[in-house]
Amino acid sequence: MKKAKIKKHKLLLRHLTIDDYHNIAVLMEHVYGNLGGAWKKDQYVSQITRFPQGQIVIEDNGQLVAAGLTMIVDYARFGDNHTYAQITGDGYLTHHDPLGDTLYGVDIFVHPKYRGLRLGRRLYDARKELCRNLNLRRFIAGGRIPGYAKYADHLTPVRYIEEVKNREIFDPVLSFQLANGFHVRKVLTGYLPVDTDSKGYATLLEWVNLDYVEKTPSIGGPKNIIRLGVVQWQMRTLTSVEELLKHAEFFIDAVAGYQADFVLFPEYISAPLMGLFNDKHPPDAIRALAGFSSEIRNGLLQMAMSYNINIIAGSLPEYSAHELYNVSWLLRRDGTFEAQYKIHVTIDEVSCWGVQGGDALKVFDTDCGKVAVLICYDSEFPELARLATIQGAQIIFVPFWTDTKNAYQRVRYCSQARAIENECFVAITGSVGNLPYAENMDIQYAQAAIFSPSDFSFPHDAILAEATPNTEMTLIADVNLDLLKQVRTRGAARNLANRRNDLYRLEWV
Repeated sequence: MKKAKIKKHKLLLRHLTIDDYHNIAVLMEHVYGNLGGAWKKDQYVSQITRFPQGQIVIEDNGQLVAAGLTMIVDYARFGDNHTYAQITGDGYLTHHDPLGDTLYGVDIFVHPKYRGLRLGRRLYDARKELCRNLNLRRFIAGGRIPGYAKYADHLTPVRYIEEVKNREIFDPVLSFQLANGFHVRKVLTGYLPVDTDSKGYATLLEWVNLDYVEKTPSIGGPKNIIRLGVVQWQMRTLTSVEELLKHAEFFIDAVAGYQADFVLFPEYISAPLMGLFNDKHPPDAIRALAGFSSEIRNGLLQMAMSYNINIIAGSLPEYSAHELYNVSWLLRRDGTFEAQYKIHVTIDEVSCWGVQGGDALKVFDTDCGKVAVLICYDSEFPELARLATIQGAQIIFVPFWTDTKNAYQRVRYCSQARAIENECFVAITGSVGNLPYAENMDIQYAQAAIFSPSDFSFPHDAILAEATPNTEMTLIADVNLDLLKQVRTRGAARNLANRRNDLYRLEWV
């Protein structure tokens, strides 16, 4: 059966411009066809002119698919009793005040075909970031309650909101806003009279900026604190790609819930499906397993976008033109992806399966800086990590698969050495448990960890986080890239700076 073609995404979060009006109007007509449709052009121009930083859009391959509009107000001037038309100046943002203390949500909308990718959450996160970076006290918005019409004959608006908060009722707008950290300050009457589904009522929602710190760039600026998530997962026999992806999604959802920027999975992430090919010889079984790799990669890529997290998809076998490789995938949350082929394959990979080594080392650009991936055995060759660091990598991910403790310790201690000698962060993870009857994959030993340089600014043992051995679990830890700058310029030992380039140098042939 011919497989359905997977749509390739390229998501980009950016600010709106005046030239976007036609496309934003088309999008609004899709969303608000029953609520008056798009802004008039003079309203839109006024919004962009008065507060360009606050008008944010997500595009996919050039098509506008979601947008969030905001303004800044002196909230004491309006207080809690206001209508949408009053505070927004009939949509012209005439009350925008750069010296105000509150970010006010003017609108947020997502194309119906894109509502499965959680783009609304991404827009809320961007506007929260804007609120923090402009050092504003709070983010306030009036929210529709479109589900209320079905309950208006027996529930008051206040009672309806309580039922939604208690998760007895699902409201497509309020439930989403509550899940994004807002709380209800007040019920507004006559806020948006045209909204018949909400019976003219609305919630006054507030998100408090607990940081309230000095100003930094509004959105899209470089991040210094990067949150890493690492998954150490239990091997279990699975019977379908769908089952494997559900298992992976559980961990992606959990790690993304902590606003992690990356999640790392183990090497040979598709191994639980090997049981489907127990009747085959090992070389044939691994090649059959490779037939699932594209589907798995594409499923994980959808999750990277949907959960707004960069995924290091461990590794997957790739079989093409009679050549077998072990490939790790960086699946970015903007919908793009790149591959790192394992360069040094193990003796078992060659003798049991016929895996070949790749011939290129990549350093990947991400929204959190430059990263590299060394698959298992590659971590035991110091030249690779040094080359990646010279090219700017600050975080190195090591997905591994080891069967015994001594094999694991080779990966662990070499990875920790890579962190110290290259003054970078290294995250490692593998699988635990066993896969009965899966030859060359039957037993595993692992202890995930995140390593740092060894200096006064870091943990005394240069370990930021460490899992319990042979237990299914996750690790979450923050890495501070500013500390790398410090250790490289002012550290007690400066491995990168003190290299004797007058005597030797490292080059890729």
